[in-house]
Amino acid sequence: MSLDPEIAARLKRNGDGLVPAIVQQYDSGEVLMLAWMDDEALHRTLTTGRATYWSRSRSAYWVKGDTSGHVQHVKAVSLDCDGDTILLKVDQVGVACHTGDRTCFDAGPLEVTAAP
Repeated sequence: MSLDPEIAARLKRNGDGLVPAIVQQYDSGEVLMLAWMDDEALHRTLTTGRATYWSRSRSAYWVKGDTSGHVQHVKAVSLDCDGDTILLKVDQVGVACHTGDRTCFDAGPLEVTAAP
């Protein structure tokens, strides 16, 4: 089986056929990570309830948690208004980042110097 044609028609992919996926903890709103999906990864995510991504470095699909045990149970999936970004709301088991941190966005804030 493949991705529903109506969903596929809404996607705007980059030159590699990928769409960025922002991953958020469903109940707290915490942003956990950013990954990449193609049509097959999105199809697998929607039909299994497990977050599946395309690894650009390994050129292979990966299901979050299959090797680490840090599973993402998918609660909701949305497309943005342009169809060029996917939002996954998940229940994260354990850490989300490959560094062992809860979120990939905890490396420290960048200073904003512009006046409001």
